[in-house]
Amino acid sequence: MTATTTEATARALVAPGKGILAADESSGTIEKRFKSIGVESTEDRRRTYREMLFTTAGASDFISGVILFDETIRQSASDGTPFPKVLSEQGIITGIKVDTGAKPLAGHEGETVTEGLDGLRERLAAYVGLGARFAKWRATISIGPDIPSRACLRVNAHALARYAALCQEAGLVPIVEPEVLMDGDHTIERCYDATVATLEAVYDELYEQAVVLEGSLLKPNMVLSGKDCPAQAGVDEVAGATLRTLRATVPAAVPGIVFLSGGQSDEAATVHLNAMNTCGPHPWELSFSYGRALQAAALKAWGGDDRNLAAGQAAFLHRARCNGAARTGSYSGDMELAAAS
Repeated sequence: MTATTTEATARALVAPGKGILAADESSGTIEKRFKSIGVESTEDRRRTYREMLFTTAGASDFISGVILFDETIRQSASDGTPFPKVLSEQGIITGIKVDTGAKPLAGHEGETVTEGLDGLRERLAAYVGLGARFAKWRATISIGPDIPSRACLRVNAHALARYAALCQEAGLVPIVEPEVLMDGDHTIERCYDATVATLEAVYDELYEQAVVLEGSLLKPNMVLSGKDCPAQAGVDEVAGATLRTLRATVPAAVPGIVFLSGGQSDEAATVHLNAMNTCGPHPWELSFSYGRALQAAALKAWGGDDRNLAAGQAAFLHRARCNGAARTGSYSGDMELAAAS
């Protein structure tokens, strides 16, 4: 696959009005989500739930790609069709999570480094054979007393860049995801400083390791107050701080920025994205790569009961439609009221 092809794929993932569904929950994470609705997390239940999402009629109008977990990319729908083919037949691009999780960073209490580089070249080749056209790697950055440290930022940026270079070697578009976490009582100003430092480190490493920015996407956090901060920033403040951060750090060569929801409520993630897209023009497409913020309502509506599959799909389609509208700054609360009625 050529560089031109990966650039075309990157642009297709941030096509106007569309974004990415992150359905790459690890076994532990999906177990917690199923537990919240009183459902046992078996392989068959996970397959049924994800098939519900992937076969939602009309979702491809708003969803350009889906990030899968290793288990899911190897699974098939109830009619025997492999999930990557189910998606491609709707014009949706298959992606794959390839890191193996964040682990404690030696010598730096309270900080983590994401692992998974060992054997990654071979795993990427296998995923290409299964139908993947893009990949994702997540690094987590915490804010606290004296952190994030420079060491934490540099080691995670280095790993992200090595992953991205290997992806492009394999013909995959790398989604680079450095997430500054909401956990804590920090102010939006602390989040701004930490996010700027994180993205500066990431793009320094991407440049050093010859990653073609035109064939990559960035999946960052929005700049928010810590979830325990007594002074929560408003929508306009979040949008303004996030845009200032991106303008200071992200090269215009990057085709798109696909935000993570990062613990925000469904509606807050949509409102913040909408606000940023009313402040254009921007050098990049501003889109979404949401997991829980696209799935929570669908999971609740389904409730593990196959009689509720249509209700689950309706809830998923509604959130996809709302975020598709936020891509153009045309979302409004009336869309929520209309769905509720």
